Amino acid sequence: MSKNGILHEPVLTLNANFEPLHVCNTKRALALVLLGKAEIILNGRGTIRSSSAEFEIPSVIRLSYMVKRPHPRLSLSKREILRRDNYTCQYCGSKPRILTIDHIVPRHQGGTHSWENLVAACMACNRRKGGNTPDKANMPLRQQPSEPKPLAMYRFGRHLEHRQEWVQFIEGW
Repeated sequence: MSKNGILHEPVLTLNANFEPLHVCNTKRALALVLLGKAEIILNGRGTIRSSSAEFEIPSVIRLSYMVKRPHPRLSLSKREILRRDNYTCQYCGSKPRILTIDHIVPRHQGGTHSWENLVAACMACNRRKGGNTPDKANMPLRQQPSEPKPLAMYRFGRHLEHRQEWVQFIEGW
């Protein structure tokens, strides 16, 4: 990996109370540290050098001030629906490479575009169900959809495959 690639690596940003807030890139994290707005909690990547100085490359930083924010909510998107449903068709249980999003109660029948009315579906099941409800198409859902809780493990868990050192900061939030 080039030195420039390191500047785009993810860094976990913690609130002053160690609550996981965000994932930013190394360049942004270094800027926050150099401005005195954050401190490096975990350096798992060595150092980077400029012509006149050497800097630790952070993996986890903590803000030096408390950020007050409302409880996070996940945005309703195709990616989040697929993630919530574990990339599995909610009608047949298959895990195809390509999934679509299906409205349980079709929009033309008054169905809403909401967490409770959207599920992941394989193309065959989506086509078979058509513009019907699951009952009318005789295609029961495997589980009732709902809005996922925005726990830190859900929000940042995808990074843990390559960043095991973050687990201690994410668990329990």
